[in-house]
Amino acid sequence: MWLCVLVAATALLSANAQAVNETDSLSCIVESKGVHIPGTIPCNPYEPLQYRLAYAGTNGMTVSWSTYAHLDSPQVFYGESPFDLCCVATGYSVTYPTSRVYDNHVKITGLKSNTKYWYRVEYQNCPGCAYRATDTFVTAREPGDDTPFSVAVVVDLGLMGRDGLSTAVGPLGGSKAAQNPLGPRDLNTIQNLLQYKDTFEFIAHWGDIAYADYFIKESWQGYFGNDSLVPNMTSVVDGYNSLLEQYYDQMSPLTSAKPYMVGPGNHEANCDNGGTTDPVHNITYTTSICTQGQTNFTGYINHFRMPSDESGGNGNFWYSFDYGLAHFITLDSETDLPVGLQAPDEPGGSDDEDSGPFGYPNEQYEWLEKDLASVDRNKTPWVIVGLHRPWYIAIDGSDVCVACQQAFEPLFIKYGVDLYMQGHVHVYERNKPVANFTIDPAGLNNPKAPWNIVNGAAGHYDGLDSLNSPLPSYAEVGIDTAYGWSLLTFHNKTHLTHEFISSANRSVLDSATLYKEHNH
Repeated sequence: MWLCVLVAATALLSANAQAVNETDSLSCIVESKGVHIPGTIPCNPYEPLQYRLAYAGTNGMTVSWSTYAHLDSPQVFYGESPFDLCCVATGYSVTYPTSRVYDNHVKITGLKSNTKYWYRVEYQNCPGCAYRATDTFVTAREPGDDTPFSVAVVVDLGLMGRDGLSTAVGPLGGSKAAQNPLGPRDLNTIQNLLQYKDTFEFIAHWGDIAYADYFIKESWQGYFGNDSLVPNMTSVVDGYNSLLEQYYDQMSPLTSAKPYMVGPGNHEANCDNGGTTDPVHNITYTTSICTQGQTNFTGYINHFRMPSDESGGNGNFWYSFDYGLAHFITLDSETDLPVGLQAPDEPGGSDDEDSGPFGYPNEQYEWLEKDLASVDRNKTPWVIVGLHRPWYIAIDGSDVCVACQQAFEPLFIKYGVDLYMQGHVHVYERNKPVANFTIDPAGLNNPKAPWNIVNGAAGHYDGLDSLNSPLPSYAEVGIDTAYGWSLLTFHNKTHLTHEFISSANRSVLDSATLYKEHNH
């Protein structure tokens, strides 16, 4: 053991010594107080920031973080004791045009399931950097482990604070300028999740991450000052990166300790917010204002590493993993729908973000059927699917994804998916179990149809949307006046509870329990 500790300690000292040699010429180090301001370039470009974790199978974990300098061989030091980080794993560093950072990814394999590990990343104690204690993560539970557990689910979560959803609105105001600002004593969703992070095992975020593409809209709406700005390519690149990095910095206290399992949404596709018109300057912005590194999900592709290798999926777009009693699937509603169906963010789609494809025709559909068919329902009786766009939702217009329903719902029904969750529309709607727009008469008492919940109320600059009134017959509960997130609790093989948690004060705004016999 002592030899192992010595090796790890020597490696850490060597890494820190290298940081000193390469950064001691930076005069800001002398004046640095060890505090990094989110969204700004740190004094020491080797400072590790924007931590995030992701499961890599039951016996693995991917540790990712960002630096403003390239690392030749990013390293993570880890062990089962904070005093014995005796093991080292090495990964790689990637970037893309217009990015200010390098994304470092290290996959650790050969771990014990359901075990707590301590870890530190390379340069964690670099000079001029904020002090950071040794972090921890817990690996996934083995499939079939029947211990109860909970999962946090967010969709449509944006930047919180001065440059995002806050207690203020832009000076130019307007019905679409932060129409639901936070109350002065309200917690935002990130703060609420952080306070209660010990109540859930991981975070699932199925699309619309950070809303960095809102820089354009916020600019002309005067949110960054008293005068509206006219965005250009340079300001968009800088502003987009700043908003994106602020969000990841804000999430780090959560995502450095809890796996952050993500899926794609439309706001990851491009930099133009799906197209927006500035009525002040009479300018319509399209993808033409975006540069190469801000198109076709580039930032999303580089920033995360989801367990596709372990599940036969495709990058961060579609994949699956097991956790205890449940099998979780993430799908892409933005691109790669089966032949004959038009995905919203593909060329010619409803959002026409000139994005995708990421697989050959029908690849996602064929993967989904194979994945569903291979689930061992004796070990993981619960099958949960997350994707971004809804088709059962009390609104009108293109945000209802009929093509998504045609692509995925038949397989959900065929293979007995228990629950699928979506967002995109910034409201909360709990629907009855329904298939082909027909309500299952069993309700939540052992239905054959899958249960559907839409919760896009996590919060971002534009605030909340409005549901139609009255609600359609398939909708059980609709809330469009509160920010919140979902807590899924798997009690056992037959009972699953969903709660809609108010971000403002953590009150439970809605709760329901699904019973399934699971006689597969």
